[in-house]
Amino acid sequence: MRQAMIKYPLTVAALALAALMPPAEAAALQENGDPLDSARWADMQKAVLAGAPALFDPRVLVIAPSTAEDPMQVPVTVDARALANVQEVIVFADFNPIVQILRFFPEATGAYLGFRVKLQQSTPVRAAVRTADGIWHVGGTWVNTVGGGCTAPSAAAGSPEWQQRLNEVSGRQWSEGPQTGRLRLRIVHPMDTGLVAGTPAFYLEEINFTNAAGKRLMRLQTYEPVAENPVFTLNRGEIAGPVEASGRDNNGNAFRARIAP
Repeated sequence: MRQAMIKYPLTVAALALAALMPPAEAAALQENGDPLDSARWADMQKAVLAGAPALFDPRVLVIAPSTAEDPMQVPVTVDARALANVQEVIVFADFNPIVQILRFFPEATGAYLGFRVKLQQSTPVRAAVRTADGIWHVGGTWVNTVGGGCTAPSAAAGSPEWQQRLNEVSGRQWSEGPQTGRLRLRIVHPMDTGLVAGTPAFYLEEINFTNAAGKRLMRLQTYEPVAENPVFTLNRGEIAGPVEASGRDNNGNAFRARIAP
């Protein structure tokens, strides 16, 4: 049975925004009537967005497979570069036991991030994007999966060598070809959810990307549902030169790496 939706009147800002959009997109810009028809949307709005009104906005793209064969490594890309003045992006999954997946703050990069997640069951995967005017713009997609991704043990749990490689970092920048402007970072980490008996939660908490002058490009907060040995893909845009990535996990283990063009 579909859950009753909390209804909010259209804000002045929303009406002004719709007036500037093509008719088809303006029709999809709304503050009620979840387009993914999830029974948990009202709960998500309350828990993740603190009950703030949200606009379902087709310019917030969440790209993921409609059917994921491996629930422990589901590829997701969030692209909100069509929105101006993005302050924060929250990614979450309605039916995961741990709802929040990550948050990122694109301070000097485009509002774009690729990553992989663990899903416990079929669920909407959503991105809520807060712009400078305080409005949350929401996009998402359903991902169907056999499930169990959050309660299955990590591969590292069965390897005696994982501690020697913990927080080992590799990365690459593309300066030519179709991938120009992309930066990719991989970190060796088990990303244990804490939902496996006898295995406590152990996951990366924060990652910062800065340029050679020390200016922060993006701040990233990650939670337990991010996939093991996470890989993040950013769009650094016109920013040139080496990028430094640094961060830590919830046990205080830190890493730092320099990614050259």
